[in-house]
Amino acid sequence: MTAPRPAPPIAMLAELTHRCPLACPYCSNPLKMVAREGEIGTEAWADIFAQAAKLGVLQLHLSGGEPASRRDLTDLVRAARDVDLYVNLITSGIGLTEARLRELDAAGVEHVQLSLQGVNAGIADLIGGYKGGFDRKMQVARMIGEIGMPLTLNAVMHRHNLDDLPQTLDMAVELGARRIEIACVQFQGWALKNRAALQPTREQVAQAKALVDQARRDMRGTLVIDFVPPDYYADYPKACMGGWGSTGLNVTPDGTVLPCHAAETIPGLTFQNATEVPLDQIWYDGAAFNAFRGTDWMPEPCQSCSRREVDFGGCRCQAMAIVGRAEATDPVCKLSPDRPKVDALLTENAESAAGGTTEDFIYRRLEPVRAR
Repeated sequence: MTAPRPAPPIAMLAELTHRCPLACPYCSNPLKMVAREGEIGTEAWADIFAQAAKLGVLQLHLSGGEPASRRDLTDLVRAARDVDLYVNLITSGIGLTEARLRELDAAGVEHVQLSLQGVNAGIADLIGGYKGGFDRKMQVARMIGEIGMPLTLNAVMHRHNLDDLPQTLDMAVELGARRIEIACVQFQGWALKNRAALQPTREQVAQAKALVDQARRDMRGTLVIDFVPPDYYADYPKACMGGWGSTGLNVTPDGTVLPCHAAETIPGLTFQNATEVPLDQIWYDGAAFNAFRGTDWMPEPCQSCSRREVDFGGCRCQAMAIVGRAEATDPVCKLSPDRPKVDALLTENAESAAGGTTEDFIYRRLEPVRAR
């Protein structure tokens, strides 16, 4: 029986560069990052944008690293708008002047998503590993508001800043954000390397959920609040990426196309490059995209579970990180035979964090390793 043809992707994340002035220990970039000399050029990206639009992509998220590290960012925005893609700029704000923001606005950036490491310079600069970063970020946020660009704050929350959630929400309103994403740290990339130092407590998570529920009622019509709770405390996994190879794709700085940002952590998968293979061929026929598409690949208890088309077995990269097998049921699921491994990690992290500080952070650092 032939599998049904998948629907076209809705969104594409374009990781334009892995270069970034910040060194956040929770960064989702891979441990082995693409050096500047390995990044594809303006014309190659423009061609990928055109292919994406033809494939059916509607939303383009320009990310990194820090996309402002690329001098051709404005040209890339124009190229994306030329093929009618909606352009969302995901940025730390560092490196964006008022002149450059106005240039990007004129080129067609339709939304800015600004990262927030903390509500004051003390915690924000410590997490970002960049002195003066918080003050600069606040200046950029206010410039975005003055220009009139729609703003979302992306606040990655963890043990060291989750208690500041009320102030974080107040800051979003003060800066004129229309939306805030309260994203509790997901353990991939550099965050996995810093899991023990970042994992919030169960009490922190419970308080955060209650606070978000109340804030959504109190701030209705003022601020949209998206909340991504920590996976490890959940009873059931999230539908990662809406299901593997179902709604979106990622393109790395060297043009490699991935089903999700952490897919390269799974051994045995072959990832194609959009400068060498047409994007539609990668999406529909690529072995990596078809590896965990749909439900046929699922083991038990997923295969016979009523939730199999709700969470699609959860996160393949999380299964790989904790169980060592990407085809396993996401171990955060209470029905997974591997759930005890998650509980053991929570106990281990709680013990290692007792009385601990941020001194053990392993900061994200770019080392040239993958030049093409």
